[in-house]
Amino acid sequence: MELIYQYAWLIPVLPLLGAMIVGIGLISFSKFTTQLRQLNAVFIVSLLGAAMTLSFALLWSQFTGHAPYTQTLEWASAGNFHLSMGYTIDHLTAVMLVIVTTVAFLVMVYTDGYMAHDPGYVRFYAYLSLFSSSMLGLVVSSNLVQVYIFWELVGMCSYLLIGFWFDRKAAADACQKAFVTNRVGDFGLLLGMLGLYWATSSFDFTIMGERLQASVETGQLSAALAALFAILVFMGPVAKSAQVPLHVWLPDAMEGPTPISALIHAATMVAAGVFLIARMYPVFEGIPVAMNVIAWTGAVTAFVGATTAITQNDIKKGLAYSTMSQLGYMVMAMGVGAYSAGLFHLMTHAYFKAMLFLCSGSVIHGMEGVVGHDPAYAQDMRMMGGLRKFMPITAITFLIGTLAISGIPPFAGFWSKDEILGSTFAANPVLWIVGWLTAGITAFYMFRMYFTTFEGKFRGNEAGVKNTIKAEVLQSQGLVFGPGAMNPQELTIEEARGHDDHEAHEGHGHSHEPHESPITMTLPLMILAIPSVLIGLVGTPFHNYFEEFIHPASELVAEVPAEAAQEGFTEFLIMAGSSVGISLIGITLASLMYLMGKIDPSAIAAKIPSLYKISKNKWYFDEVYEVLFVQGSRRLARAVMEVDLKVVDGAVNLTGLVTLLSGEGLKYFETGRAQFYALIVFAAVLVGVIAFSVT
Repeated sequence: MELIYQYAWLIPVLPLLGAMIVGIGLISFSKFTTQLRQLNAVFIVSLLGAAMTLSFALLWSQFTGHAPYTQTLEWASAGNFHLSMGYTIDHLTAVMLVIVTTVAFLVMVYTDGYMAHDPGYVRFYAYLSLFSSSMLGLVVSSNLVQVYIFWELVGMCSYLLIGFWFDRKAAADACQKAFVTNRVGDFGLLLGMLGLYWATSSFDFTIMGERLQASVETGQLSAALAALFAILVFMGPVAKSAQVPLHVWLPDAMEGPTPISALIHAATMVAAGVFLIARMYPVFEGIPVAMNVIAWTGAVTAFVGATTAITQNDIKKGLAYSTMSQLGYMVMAMGVGAYSAGLFHLMTHAYFKAMLFLCSGSVIHGMEGVVGHDPAYAQDMRMMGGLRKFMPITAITFLIGTLAISGIPPFAGFWSKDEILGSTFAANPVLWIVGWLTAGITAFYMFRMYFTTFEGKFRGNEAGVKNTIKAEVLQSQGLVFGPGAMNPQELTIEEARGHDDHEAHEGHGHSHEPHESPITMTLPLMILAIPSVLIGLVGTPFHNYFEEFIHPASELVAEVPAEAAQEGFTEFLIMAGSSVGISLIGITLASLMYLMGKIDPSAIAAKIPSLYKISKNKWYFDEVYEVLFVQGSRRLARAVMEVDLKVVDGAVNLTGLVTLLSGEGLKYFETGRAQFYALIVFAAVLVGVIAFSVT
């Protein structure tokens, strides 16, 4: 087994190699490389498959008791400063490697069907491979500096993939928004890294934690300063894992192709933030202030994401806010000390959320044949309905994912979410109430999505629904039509926007009914459905194999007394019953509103217009940021420009004017006659004598 560890560095290198070879081919032999599109796809998927196989081998080795393995080499040194680079394989790394490689592999298989007719097919595969390599490199990193390098590579790849269809203004704006928002968090992370190095003289995760704790205990470092460093580091995960208030980029990231939405939201970019919290846990756990900040940030994020998802009509944006909410659960778990529970939910969520996003892509793929390629139609759930009879595989797998995320036993999400809620209740009942309410809201909006999309009658051919959506889009983009102007309903959305989308957005379809997706798209859905149902069984309270694996054996109690076990089982029944109960309430309400039609959602919205507007407008975060940062920065820029024009330029112009006038005046004194110069000297001496005499 030692040989496997010596070649573990191949896991991030193999997909990097694939991205490099295909990328060089696109740059140097573009036409030839594009013609071999499926051969390139097979090549990249095969390399990632090899990395996945090696990841499973490492996981099995760690499971059977192999000690953690670290391989490093000195990368830089200057005096007492030494920085090593390398890779670490431990229990956490092994689990994350399997999660990332399996989800990325299935997403790449799915991509062949979803992007089959896209002219950027080969380029997309190159980006996916580079993205996977960056995340795998982050996972195996042995110190914080190396994590930061791959952290930025992950951000760069997300920029490329979110803006993949860069000819669409919405996609171009979304990738810039994601990039800028993440730079805010990354700047905090960089400051925190430097502060921790100043305090501990190390970038090693465990050493940083031990030395920081010792420095605080001995009084060499104040607790407030240690907390500041920890919170600055936490800013990185706040942005990367879309926590309030740096979450605003996540729903806009849906402008990228659906496969990358699945990869970003399941196993790579957003998971990187939670992974960094786990890696930095030796630092965070000794600082109560930082732990409280982490816990409350996660709780607020979970609630805000869930309450926003209630009113979303775009199927991908609804899932995006769902991801934000579930990430809040993970971060909250980390904050209350439930380290293994947060990682357990990270694992289960990766599989069922990847499946849900790929299901949404399958739905969009089927809808485009009816309503055209415009996302305003193809992604709006009001245009759907009754898709279960047209797309049975997609419907069944989406229902499995909905049950899993809603916390219904025995699906995977039940076990991980229940463990988080149980640990939160023991630490802080107020946080538990927030998480408990969020669980009910989650079940409501997820079944709202399922019923609206797959049950009832198909609405894709109804002109009234199209006109409603069209008017909303035009209004949201500020396209106001005055009296006598053309009726907005006479324009297609693309004409009103005035741009061409990727691959000719015709605005109309070629079929009257949706269709099931090809096998390359449905096979990954069926495979992902298996862990969505079963993988939670590795972390049941009856025998939590996951916790035993993640934690060192020394941290676990060897034998639990029978009385304690009985008491723990009773507590589990109470906590699980309460969480399942509120989820069932949410499902019942969604059924009455969107399946049976017993309750009119618009009537409820009319009774609580303020709350409805808050949810519909995403808690007004974008509007507030527009005023504070976008318009504020413009006002600041105008003020700086005024200072530049009137003060800086004025000073420069005045200097030039003085030089010009003095030069013009002095040239008359340059006569070349010695008598005149002697006269000037005599006058100057005379003036000096008179001035001296007066004083």
